[in-house]
Amino acid sequence: MKVAIYCRLSEEDRNKQNQDSESIQNQKALLLEHALNQNWDVFGIYSDDDYAGADRNRPEWNRLLNDAENRKFDVVLCKTQSRFTRELEMVEKYIHGLFIEWGIRFISIVDNADTANEGNKKSRQINGLVNEWYLEDNSKSIKAVFDSKRKQGIHIGAFARYGYAKDPKQKGHLVIDPEAAAVVREVFELFAKGHGKVDIARILNERGLPNPTEYKRLKGLRFKNNKPNRTLWKYSAIASMLTDEVYIGNMVQGKYGSISYKSKKNKPRPKEEWFRVEGTHQAIISDDLWNNVQSLLKQKAKPFKVGTIGVFAGKIICLDCGYVMRSGKSREIRYFKCETKHHHDSACSGAYINLKKVEDLVLSELKRMNEEYLDKDYLEQNIEFHNRHQEKLDRLKKEIDICEQKIVECGMAIRNLYVDKVKGLINDDDFVIMSKEFSEEREKREKVKLNNIAQITELENQISESGSKRELIEQYTSITELDRITVDNLIESIVVEKKKEKYQNVTINWKF
Repeated sequence: MKVAIYCRLSEEDRNKQNQDSESIQNQKALLLEHALNQNWDVFGIYSDDDYAGADRNRPEWNRLLNDAENRKFDVVLCKTQSRFTRELEMVEKYIHGLFIEWGIRFISIVDNADTANEGNKKSRQINGLVNEWYLEDNSKSIKAVFDSKRKQGIHIGAFARYGYAKDPKQKGHLVIDPEAAAVVREVFELFAKGHGKVDIARILNERGLPNPTEYKRLKGLRFKNNKPNRTLWKYSAIASMLTDEVYIGNMVQGKYGSISYKSKKNKPRPKEEWFRVEGTHQAIISDDLWNNVQSLLKQKAKPFKVGTIGVFAGKIICLDCGYVMRSGKSREIRYFKCETKHHHDSACSGAYINLKKVEDLVLSELKRMNEEYLDKDYLEQNIEFHNRHQEKLDRLKKEIDICEQKIVECGMAIRNLYVDKVKGLINDDDFVIMSKEFSEEREKREKVKLNNIAQITELENQISESGSKRELIEQYTSITELDRITVDNLIESIVVEKKKEKYQNVTINWKF
């Protein structure tokens, strides 16, 4: 019998008085002795130091699971079941599920868990339930401690906000970082003088100043930033800075909250639930400059109609950098442009195209294909367009159901993040970053749901207003005006190259 030994120690274990009994070394000694007494061959020792039992990203734990799936050993041996996992879900998935499927026996010595013994399955499940309760209770306790600190204005994040550093003499207090603070002041002053957010980003990039995340990395902080062009200042970073009260000496925390003690994802919290304490640290920006900037921001704010979506939203792609081009409007002329160019010249050549030109190109190409390929009489006789409409309606409704399910799942996943954050496994900044994945997925699903609802309404109107197959055919083959439904149904993407003299290459990628 080949045995894999698994040991785990968390920060919480280190704080126990009887530290030796929980040490990695003592766990290994106990398990090795047991393996030798059973005359088992030790395949390997897997050891995770400073990881919680609910952390699914433990490197050695995941290596163990991978080796188990490849049947490299016959037994998994732990001191207790909770050393392997504290989650009941993982107990059922691996100990009572996949391990059995893979022909692997699980044993924990202290609590007598042994999958070779059918009689103690209930005790293993009870152990899992008790461990689950422990996680939940511990999460509530730690959350209460963190909330108490937030109410006092104590900074509890792993990283100080750009412009500040952690005070080495007072835990939870921020002090000004002169180098970064000078950039913060310049950003506010430039905006107050009339410079736009994109223009400010461009000025900083042209001077070679690293953006906040790159600045942290250069200062030796554990902050990963490996994506292309992610070292540049962007519109979003400037916009966020200009509304952050930390720069006038106020501490605002708790903008995001977990949806569960089991998940590493979170969600935005209502503003009334934030923890806001004034005068917790030295201000970088004066009150006069702050008030001036906030007034200008309100003047520049543009109303947005919730639920609307542009005809070509998300479809126009810059050939050079591959980013989705952003729509804009100047003197009543609508256009698409690549923002990357405006943040720094070397990042992209900067494609630009008039919206009317895009519409004309699409309609012209549809007309050409219509004249060249389509026989309307044949279509009327052989294609049940009404059925296709109905099939699409059914598909859209199913997608809405899936979106609603995914929205709920994302909410649950976000709620499950909190335990890892409050137990210190991840810092506040990492917590926010990781939570964005689920938050963005939920927002994406909500947008898809709204878009599908709009398409369903339009399709139902088309069906009710069409008196014959011919009219339905005409809607697709004699298009004179584009709408979101038509574009979404027919076009995958439109790739735009920067205009060269009088020539501009535009490629329409159709879905058919």
